[in-house]
Amino acid sequence: MSGIEGEGLNDGLDAVEADGGLWVPGVDYLAGWREARAAADRLNRALLAAGFELSELRASATTAGDGRGVVRLAGWPVVVDRLAALLESAAGGDGGA
Repeated sequence: MSGIEGEGLNDGLDAVEADGGLWVPGVDYLAGWREARAAADRLNRALLAAGFELSELRASATTAGDGRGVVRLAGWPVVVDRLAALLESAAGGDGGA
């Protein structure tokens, strides 16, 4: 599947460990998550445009213990290597090798 929505998106990339922290009363976690969700959606659209499959590589939104939004990128190692090569090429470098 190559869309942002659909059943094919739950192929094991959603396995994100909880940070183990407790929610603190008065912290606006929803605002941080919304900001992270918008950024993750933008990154996912860019990944799709670059030819990646979201069943193999995907950004997801979460929040830190202090309520700040966090975007996590999860993917299969071979696909992450492909992304790294693409970014290195775009940056005009060799990845420090």
